[in-house]
Amino acid sequence: MDHDAQNKNNSEWKRNAGFFIGGQFVSMFGSMLVQHAITWHITLKTQSGVWMTLFTCAALLPMVLVSPFAGVWADRHNRKYLINIADAAIAIITLILAVLFFMGYENILLMLIAVMIRSFGQGIQQPAVSALIPQIVPGEQLTRFNGIQSSVQSLTMFAAPMLSGVLLTLLPIEYIFFIDVITAAIGISVVFFFVHVHHSNKEKDLDQSIGAYIEEIKVGLRYIGGKPWLKVLMGYTAFFSVFATPAAMLTPLQVARTFGDDVWRLAAIEIGFALGMTAGGIAISIWGGFRNKVHTIIMACIAFGLTTVLFGVVPNFWLYLFIMLLCGAAMPMFNTPAMTLMQTNIDPLVMGRVFSVLMMINGLAMPIGMTIFGPLGDVVRIESMLIVAGILLLISGFSLFTFKSLDEVGVLATGQHEAK
Repeated sequence: MDHDAQNKNNSEWKRNAGFFIGGQFVSMFGSMLVQHAITWHITLKTQSGVWMTLFTCAALLPMVLVSPFAGVWADRHNRKYLINIADAAIAIITLILAVLFFMGYENILLMLIAVMIRSFGQGIQQPAVSALIPQIVPGEQLTRFNGIQSSVQSLTMFAAPMLSGVLLTLLPIEYIFFIDVITAAIGISVVFFFVHVHHSNKEKDLDQSIGAYIEEIKVGLRYIGGKPWLKVLMGYTAFFSVFATPAAMLTPLQVARTFGDDVWRLAAIEIGFALGMTAGGIAISIWGGFRNKVHTIIMACIAFGLTTVLFGVVPNFWLYLFIMLLCGAAMPMFNTPAMTLMQTNIDPLVMGRVFSVLMMINGLAMPIGMTIFGPLGDVVRIESMLIVAGILLLISGFSLFTFKSLDEVGVLATGQHEAK
């Protein structure tokens, strides 16, 4: 009987997880299609580091502003509903933008406003997604699930830019906007009707005052302050995000200036990165990383730093693409063990707030990086910035070995996994 119950539980979580990944894949595909179309449209129209900085800030800063409240909402309310509501809001603003473009109001500033509003929706959605996963996936399966999810996201990153590049050469951008609306409707339906969350964190009669929200945000910050390993991980994430900016955001501009401004080249580097992420995600889901998950994180940081340096020195576009693939493979090696460490060692009652702080750090770090490197990219060779940033990332990656609290939590996570 116990064996039957265990089989039923295994079947249930796998079903939930499968539908959740499937729904997120469809919705994310449309969103990324539009995001790439907008980015390339701006890159090719302006070829300006300043405009790219403005759009990067528009895509990230609203997430920063809403993230503290989004974390509280994720801990207070039904996370599945929050995910769907945010997804619907993003689709609606995309639909409005498409209609305006069809009416002849084609304007870069309108795209900027739409990107900002979409960013608010993503800021509400992301902490809820990260906090919901431990509710539907057993702890001992989190590394495997996060690796699979990373691979699925990478497949999206592979397919979306490829299709976006093709469509952008054939159709006006407003037609591409409608794809996001359709995929969002499908994704929302799948998650709403087929993903069941038994342990809802929704509470009744909660204090909705600003003071109550601020107090709950403080609780999350105090929780982080009391965990030395968590402070180190978040602090390093902020540093990494700033100095990864040239590789993450300026490589399309570098390619357009150095190798040619063809859409297929921009699509090729996105596809190369996505293929690398897919391979890395599959590898980490099968391998699981080193016994100490922190060592896997460090390896990934060093690999990213090395590939960033190589971006600044390789003279051939096809070799550049190969380096981009290796760079992509490093990302799941960082994200998967880091996410698993947090999901298995953070109190579920504050998990939404912790992930919102992480999102806020990432959201601030990238605009800071673009504020520095974006305008600098108009007066200094991007290759030079990539070399300097890569060297700093290499040094900082090795420095993580010196933080004992981070190393100890990696050992603890290994012990917990083996015990299970």
